[in-house]
Amino acid sequence: MVKAIRINQVGGPEVMEYVDVEVGDPGPGEARVRQAACGLNYIDVYFRTGAYPQPLPAGIGMEGAGTVEAVGPGVTHVKPGDRVAYACRPTGAYAEARVMPAAGLVKLPDEIDFETGAAMMLQGMTVQYLFRRTYPLRGGETILFHAAAGGVGLIACQWARAIGVTMIGTVGSDEKAALAKAHGCTHTINYNTENFVERVREITGGQGVPVVYDSIGKDTFTGSLDCLAPLGMLASFGAASGPVPSFSLNELASRGSLFVTRPSLFTYTAKREDLENSAADLFAMVVGKKIRIDINQRYALKDAAQAHRDLEARKTTGSTILVP
Repeated sequence: MVKAIRINQVGGPEVMEYVDVEVGDPGPGEARVRQAACGLNYIDVYFRTGAYPQPLPAGIGMEGAGTVEAVGPGVTHVKPGDRVAYACRPTGAYAEARVMPAAGLVKLPDEIDFETGAAMMLQGMTVQYLFRRTYPLRGGETILFHAAAGGVGLIACQWARAIGVTMIGTVGSDEKAALAKAHGCTHTINYNTENFVERVREITGGQGVPVVYDSIGKDTFTGSLDCLAPLGMLASFGAASGPVPSFSLNELASRGSLFVTRPSLFTYTAKREDLENSAADLFAMVVGKKIRIDINQRYALKDAAQAHRDLEARKTTGSTILVP
């Protein structure tokens, strides 16, 4: 028996229960992982509230790092004793140990500790696919990135700086603005005191940006479209403020033949080759010290509900982990 967080119904943070669960042995294609740390991400809130439906009762959490204890038949790419990390479905990462599909596991380089591994996989590979594949950046572009002081945002700040991209980042306070700038964000906009559309137009000399990366959703969607140059792309990869409402395609035509995409990490890493390439790119950036993973909050696993409250209240910056 191990301790884990389970939900029997959807709702607020209080629906998460700290309980004993039986782990068992891995079946075909599975591995049992003893976890050193679990990652906290906004997607966990979507599953907890039912915005992303799943059969109940269920686990929660999609990211962790630890040691392989056992593997089932057919698993060859990892073995007992391997240090691994992951960001994948199904949910269930909030646990001391778990049995999970081995296909989602990648070996963690010796230079990266478990806590960093647990804090970086989902957020780091999100930046990797956004910058390398959704709208491939080559350097020299000016981009807009919302929530620049969050876990994904601080990685994006550093990645943008490393490849020669001018990043405009929105934040919710002057303290978060300073944090984003310290990590490489060129321009910051406090959306509580400034109109981000006007500031983006001012910074770009009225031209707009070729791409906006938006994890906020409802509250920023229209403004994000208004920040784009003709033929620009909005990558709407999250909905922290709520889902984007329905809109007419004519809104894209009238603003300059714009593109909108709703990408997901799990589509971009569904193939094993793509997962390995994404993780390798991220690992190289971290090992090469081009990106530092800031773990600014640590909670005991039993305090997962408080971690969710703080995340939803936008009290967190950088990455957050739960420690079993």
